[in-house]
Amino acid sequence: MERKQASDFDQELLNLFDKYVHGDVDRRGFLEKAARFAVGGITAAMLLDALSPRFAEAEVVPKDDKRVKTSYLEYDSPQGSGKMRGYLAQPAKAKGKLPGVLVVHENRGLNPHIEDIARRIALEQFIVFAPDALTSAGGYPGDEDKARELFSKLDQAKITEDFVTAVGVLKSRPDCTGKLGVVGFCYGGGMANTLATKIPDLAAAVPFYGKQPEAADVAKIKAPMLIHYADQDDRVNAGIPAFEEALKANQVKYQIFRYDGTQHGFNNDTTPRYDKAAAALAWQRTIDFFKKNLKK
Repeated sequence: MERKQASDFDQELLNLFDKYVHGDVDRRGFLEKAARFAVGGITAAMLLDALSPRFAEAEVVPKDDKRVKTSYLEYDSPQGSGKMRGYLAQPAKAKGKLPGVLVVHENRGLNPHIEDIARRIALEQFIVFAPDALTSAGGYPGDEDKARELFSKLDQAKITEDFVTAVGVLKSRPDCTGKLGVVGFCYGGGMANTLATKIPDLAAAVPFYGKQPEAADVAKIKAPMLIHYADQDDRVNAGIPAFEEALKANQVKYQIFRYDGTQHGFNNDTTPRYDKAAAALAWQRTIDFFKKNLKK
């Protein structure tokens, strides 16, 4: 089945897939409900395959790209609860110390797409760290369904502290200037918002279509915010008005962009929900934002 775009699918099917991705519908439930969209020799299973990630096809910066130096880094989880592991990417030829960017994955852990995102940012002269919240469950399992299942069992309070610790790990590296930003996608977008409320000296936060923090916590945000939302994303977008009201009330520096006609996950170029034009614009805004706030 040829790779299609979001516009090739019925919006109801895309909404159903969004529920599947976020664990509100299991695989069997998706296939049963998607059956009515399966016409012309196309099965529900084929529709699921068409909507699912294809990592190799979308890779932008290859794993062996000589311009980037990568490794896996372990650090101690808080309260002595074991080790966390993440992916470290930095330009192969860096002139002096670099500012840091923490990348927070979606609800499937540190998959190949997020590692590629880390490499892309590293090419912009940042040192980048992408922790894997699934470390305690054995790490990203190489299968998106299994990853979602494992993710649903995590202790989110513990994982939040693991990400807070990761910021300190990156900041304290001798090759880092100590200026840090965070970017996250979907679950990671929500985590980027959360980290902004928990880390007073964070220098920049960029959540992509992420769950908003509680209004009472917005007062703790000191970092400038660049906030990206999809257009067709009622589940997440319902929280925008209260979030923006709290940002204004607490005089947080922020910009919100909502990209017309896009689906949740529009920046993820491994799936048909990817929107090339919107993703390119959001990405350039993100890189410019990091350069402005982390390199000055």
